[in-house]
Amino acid sequence: MSASAPLPVNEAKLREFMMKAVGEMGAAMNAALIIVGDKLGLYKAMAGAGPMTSAELAAKTKTTERYVREWLSAQAAGGFVTYDATTTKFTLPPEQAMALADEQSPVFLPGFFQAVSACFKDEAKISEAFRTGKGVGWHEHDHALFVGTERFFRPNYRAHLINEWIPALGDTAAKLQAGARVADVGCGLGTSTILMAGAFPKSTFVGFDYHPQSIELAREAAAKAGVSDRVKFEIAKAKDFPGKGYQLVAFFDCLHDMGDPEGAARHVLGSLDANGAWMIVEPFANDKLEDNLNPIGRVFYGASTMLCTPASLSQEVGLGLGAQAGEGRLSKILKSAGFTRVRRAAETPFNIVLEARP
Repeated sequence: MSASAPLPVNEAKLREFMMKAVGEMGAAMNAALIIVGDKLGLYKAMAGAGPMTSAELAAKTKTTERYVREWLSAQAAGGFVTYDATTTKFTLPPEQAMALADEQSPVFLPGFFQAVSACFKDEAKISEAFRTGKGVGWHEHDHALFVGTERFFRPNYRAHLINEWIPALGDTAAKLQAGARVADVGCGLGTSTILMAGAFPKSTFVGFDYHPQSIELAREAAAKAGVSDRVKFEIAKAKDFPGKGYQLVAFFDCLHDMGDPEGAARHVLGSLDANGAWMIVEPFANDKLEDNLNPIGRVFYGASTMLCTPASLSQEVGLGLGAQAGEGRLSKILKSAGFTRVRRAAETPFNIVLEARP
C-alpha cells in the first residue's frame, strides 16, 4: 500500500503555532528562573524598592551581579519586571510583587513552580507509567512536590476557607465556634487543619494523611503555630482513618487523587455525626471536556497527567478520576456511597466546594 500524500500546510497557521511554541519555550525556562528568584530572595528584595540596577539588586541579595543582570533581563523580556533604558534600572511592579514576593498574598505563586520542578525530576517515572499502565504514588515524587504544593495551596486556603467556604456549609461554622470534632483527610503538610484550628479555638482537629513525611512536617507546623494542644496529625488512609461522630470532615484537593473515591466516601459517611457535613474542595472543572479547554483547565489537566491520575492508578480500584472530574461525576460518586444531599456550596476560579450530608 502506498503512503498517503502529505497534508497541505497552511504557512500562516504554521507561523502562528511556532510563535505559540516560542512562548512555551520562554515560559518553560522562566519556571526555573522563578524558582531561582524565589530561593535567592530576588523578588522580595525588589518588592517596594523602586527602580534598581542589577548591581544594586546583587548587593542587596549578596549574589553575583553578572548572574543577576541576565536574570533581570529575562524577567523584563517576559513582563515580570519593567526596564527603563534611560536609567538601566529594573522595577518589580506592585501587582507582580503580590504574586511573586508576598507570601501572605492570596495570589502568591512560586510554590506552584516548585511543584512543577518535581514534575520534571519525575518525568522518567511518568513516562514509564504510560508504557506499563501502573501508577506513581504521591509519596514516590520528589520532595519539592510536597513543599511546593503546600506553598501554592496555602494562600488560596487562607483567603477563602474561614471566611467563605466554612460559612457556606449551613450550621457548620456555628458548630465549630461552639466546639466540634473535625477530621481533615489528605491533610498533607497540615495547612488547612492549622488554619481551621486557629479560627475555631473551641474545636479539636485531627489531620490524616497516608504519607509519613507529610505528617511529620504537619506536626512541626502545628507546634510552630501553637495549636498542638487542639490539633493532632496521624498516619491513615481515607478509607480507614479512625474516629466516629465528626461534625465536619474535610477533603482538600485530594478526593480525585484517590484510587477508590467511592470507598473513601462510604468511610466518611460512617465517620460523620448524623447531622455532620463533609466538605469536599476540588479543582474547578466543568463537566464536559470542551468546557475545560481554557488556561485554568490546561494547568489542571497538566497536573493531573503528571500527578493526580498516576496517584489514583497506584491505589486499589484505580478509578483515575483526574483533576478535572467535574461536579457531575463527583456528585454521582458521593450519592452512590450513600450521601443523600450534595450541593455546590461555594466556588472560586480555581476551586469548587461541595457539601455532602447523610
